[in-house]
Amino acid sequence: MAVYLDSSDSYHNHLVSQFKKRKVISDGDNGSLVCSLTCLPTLQASDYFMEPSLSQLITRELTDPGYCARVQNFTVGRYGYGNVRFFGETDVRWLDLDQIVKFRRHEIVVYEDETVKPSVGKGLNKAAEVTLILQKDSSIEKLKLSAENQGAEFISFDTIRKEWKFSVQHFSRFGLSDDEEDDVMMDDADVDVREREQVTMNDNDGSDLDEGSPLTDSRLLSHSLPSHLGLDPVRMKEMRMMMFSPEEEEDDAELDNLNGTFSHHRPLHGSKTVQRSSPLTIRKTPLALLEYNPGSFASSDNGSILLSQQNKGVPLTITKVQGFKLEIKETPVTKSYSKNIVDAGLLMGRSFGIAWGPNNLLIHCGSVGDSNKSPHLSSTISLEKVATDNVVRDENNKIREELIGLCFDSPLSYHKEINFETNEFIVDSYKLKARKLVFNRLDLSHVCRQYIGIIEKQLEVPGLSSSARVMLMHQVFVWELINVLFSSKESSIEADVAALPLIRRAEFSVLLQESVCHRVQDEISSLNDSKDLQQLFLLLTGRQIDAAVELSASRGDVRLACLLTQAGGSTVNRMDIDRQLDLWKTNSLDFGFIENDRIRLFELLAGNIHGALGEMDIDWKRFLGLLMWYHLQPASDLTSIFQTYQHLLEDGRAPYPVPVYIDEKLVMDKISWSPGNRFDLAYYLMILHSNEGRDVTNIHMLKTMFSAFASTHDPLDHHMIWHQRAVLEAVGTFSCDDLHVLDMGFVSQLLNLGHCHWALYVVLHMSHRDDYPYLQASVIREILFQYCETWSAQENQRQFIVDLGVPSAWLHEALAVYHAYNGNSFKALEHYLGCGFWQKAHSTFITSVAHSLFMSGKQSEILRLATSMEDHKSEIENWDLGAGIFITFYSLKSSLKEDDSMTELVSLQDKNDACRKFFSRLKGSLAFWEGRLPIDASFSNYHHQVSLI
Repeated sequence: MAVYLDSSDSYHNHLVSQFKKRKVISDGDNGSLVCSLTCLPTLQASDYFMEPSLSQLITRELTDPGYCARVQNFTVGRYGYGNVRFFGETDVRWLDLDQIVKFRRHEIVVYEDETVKPSVGKGLNKAAEVTLILQKDSSIEKLKLSAENQGAEFISFDTIRKEWKFSVQHFSRFGLSDDEEDDVMMDDADVDVREREQVTMNDNDGSDLDEGSPLTDSRLLSHSLPSHLGLDPVRMKEMRMMMFSPEEEEDDAELDNLNGTFSHHRPLHGSKTVQRSSPLTIRKTPLALLEYNPGSFASSDNGSILLSQQNKGVPLTITKVQGFKLEIKETPVTKSYSKNIVDAGLLMGRSFGIAWGPNNLLIHCGSVGDSNKSPHLSSTISLEKVATDNVVRDENNKIREELIGLCFDSPLSYHKEINFETNEFIVDSYKLKARKLVFNRLDLSHVCRQYIGIIEKQLEVPGLSSSARVMLMHQVFVWELINVLFSSKESSIEADVAALPLIRRAEFSVLLQESVCHRVQDEISSLNDSKDLQQLFLLLTGRQIDAAVELSASRGDVRLACLLTQAGGSTVNRMDIDRQLDLWKTNSLDFGFIENDRIRLFELLAGNIHGALGEMDIDWKRFLGLLMWYHLQPASDLTSIFQTYQHLLEDGRAPYPVPVYIDEKLVMDKISWSPGNRFDLAYYLMILHSNEGRDVTNIHMLKTMFSAFASTHDPLDHHMIWHQRAVLEAVGTFSCDDLHVLDMGFVSQLLNLGHCHWALYVVLHMSHRDDYPYLQASVIREILFQYCETWSAQENQRQFIVDLGVPSAWLHEALAVYHAYNGNSFKALEHYLGCGFWQKAHSTFITSVAHSLFMSGKQSEILRLATSMEDHKSEIENWDLGAGIFITFYSLKSSLKEDDSMTELVSLQDKNDACRKFFSRLKGSLAFWEGRLPIDASFSNYHHQVSLI
């Protein structure tokens, strides 16, 4: 606790006055002990503290004379820097702690003057535990090495509170050297808080202050801008009050808002003569973000927050600290407005950092990804959450449970039903079974239809947005395309082997017609009825020949209707039409008597698709169709069709196969796309088909093909493309062990939805790599530890994980760490036993569990836990001083209660020897474990009860 020795606490003054008025005399065999006020230690610095405090020392000395000569675990510390706890009894009489103990940045010095340092073991030059608060992140290995180099023993490092603990046997100077601090971004001002000054304010100088008004407490300015610049915040405020008028002070009111007020601070009341300690820069450990309230500030339009601090152990009072605003000026060069964003780390202190938080939260200042946002408070920070569940939200942006089941549970459940093979491998003596989907191409049609059925159920869910329905229809098209391109056709129809490519081409043609039908109808609906030739051309781009013939015949153009019936037919007809067009051009026919749209139709029927299209924009699927239907030979196989399109694309004579969300103009304002950046998944499937049998594997193409942007505008959505990759790899279209980004993206989606069991299922399907042989095991353990609370709370998930073959020891280990973190030592012990961590189980049993069970009279439970570890006592350090004591105790107790004829102790002397030997071991156990037990777990209670027995 903090004790300010210069305060006017009445109780403290009462104790001091009592102590001055009397002497405490204790008579004994060695004479009398006379102690006065001068025997107490002195500590004048207001930012230092000691435990027990001065008031407590006075009280104990009054009631127990000589207490100051044997203070247990005496502690001295400095706020924001650390503390030192001296082991055992310490003689604190007449110690000038201001001169002996000095805390500086990352450093403690005890007895800086070597000439007055006592011998080791005397005074404060003795064994102690030091805690230093670091003002930066550091690695445990670095701190261990630093402690070892200085002859200290590393204990721990709390990465949250930045507390570095180590023990020393004696003192001089300990801490981080200058070389070890070279990465510190901001130096602390090394302020000597022991110097005090008398500030005398005359009537004129103090005219701006009322005698009854509180002066500024230096502790309230610890988060101000001057303090973080290494300046004196109190002196800066005094200078401003003396140099500027009250009117000017009002103009600076917004700057004063930086000094946040906290209700639990006690103000210092001033007068004309005020004694004020030299202010200090107090460095506090970074505290967690307390809470946020999006939109709570009128001047912020993006849901911003201010960092708050929390004092544990006291009622929490939250005071809103209004950030200051900077004037928005137009810059003379760019004629644009500057946001004047102040560095949040400088403004908010080291409690703030731009980083990722839990549950996919990003904490930052300014705006992300949108330069059009209006300027806001410079002292505010923004908290934004990454949307990983857009796929299960409806048009009102609400999560639909049925969509979660249809998008994730149903496809994975079906995936689990498909045949698979396992590959067993060993990790640290534990067996894991990696899985891989396996089936032949004869079954591919059935598999694709099952996935299409799941997607069609999603389309039946009410409330879906139009863009979501377009994306779902595209997924249906992709599964149909996989079926057409890669399924086996031998069993589907009795046909000659030479006819199989034509069958596949016909199926692809029908699929392409269906996929572009809606585009054709939309464009026709936008035309007038009088533009029948344009309508005919659009119908031909979708190969709707029957509809084109009917339309032409209904308008009385029978000859054109006859030509249209031959569209895409034999090459003889194409050559005839092309020859006729050439004759007209050769004979200088005046084409002014023929409509341009009719000439375009003739060009298309002749197979000249570029001449027919002219300047018309057309999507890539219809261009591919025109190439296949009207330009290439009717017997061309799909491989030649795809390769022809690819060559035209490389020459810049074909439209780019842009992803569906760009092609359908769903999110053009949010997605940036450049030529060659990424293409649609359907195009990559066509390339994959054309490369089959040539042993051509392009790793870069596969990574781009199975990235989220190839099939959806959501970069975090991998739920369907993962299944498509698994099916394609199962039928042997490609083989790649470098698609872990896709696996981990899908795992992340499942974890964010709380589906830990399915996430582990996906991990077991990750490809094995020789250079990362333990990748799957590492990811599985990481998930078990990080999401322990989720999967352990649902029995179905836990059983699913066990059925997957995940070692039960890993589950027990994760549960043990989870319960230990939450303070449930009993459950932690059970799980440590379950995972075979005998040393950790033994330590938990002795320090946290045994004493509670013993005092509760649960003797059988103690014996059960101790005997469960006995078979592994060779692996447990200090077994005889720990659980072995309990086994010996219960064995001895049982022997003493039995009849003499039934016991091995044949005489009273043997019984006395056995008891004496046991108590000797018990004393050794007490000495060994005493410093590791909590305060309420005293082995003296054990000793007392055992003595009674």
